[in-house]
Amino acid sequence: MNSSTLTTLRKAAFLDRDGVINIDHGYTYKPEHFDFIDGVFDACRHLQSLGYLLIVVTNQSGIARGYYDEQDFAVLTSWMKQQFAAHGVKIDGVYYCPHHLEKGQVPYNIDCDCRKPNPGMLLQAIREYGIDPAQSLMVGDKAADMQAATAAGVARKFLVRSGNPLSDEDLQSADLVWDSLADVWQITE
Repeated sequence: MNSSTLTTLRKAAFLDRDGVINIDHGYTYKPEHFDFIDGVFDACRHLQSLGYLLIVVTNQSGIARGYYDEQDFAVLTSWMKQQFAAHGVKIDGVYYCPHHLEKGQVPYNIDCDCRKPNPGMLLQAIREYGIDPAQSLMVGDKAADMQAATAAGVARKFLVRSGNPLSDEDLQSADLVWDSLADVWQITE
């Protein structure tokens, strides 16, 4: 293999949204109901200073359930990214799964590969951004986040207590458990 065929892969911090970035009020789709968790902007600036891309990967079954639509999600996502930008943070990508097999409405009631614990969103980002999962990390608030990361080959997995209550299964699926994303300062590489 010659040097012209080599590419440098990047590292990424994959972040769940509800419970990691914002308080999980359940099916949040309006900016006025979106409350950032304390310390999230500083934490994301720290990750960026270490060279991580910031990729949000979020299940959004509220779309499948008919609580809101993809346009509502797009409006909230744009607003969220603007809030990060105003705090000096660039969200590099946002991937979402609008599906739910059992509780979804047509056309969202499918068995997809993107709904966590499936790794589809992470694998798509890995392809599109040239990410090396072996240098990357996942921060989530439930076992499904950790399972998706494992299936995608993401090296480090961190659970936060700022979202859903953690079960024994959740705790066993992570490398470390933090109170919130604000504890990311512990990462130095």
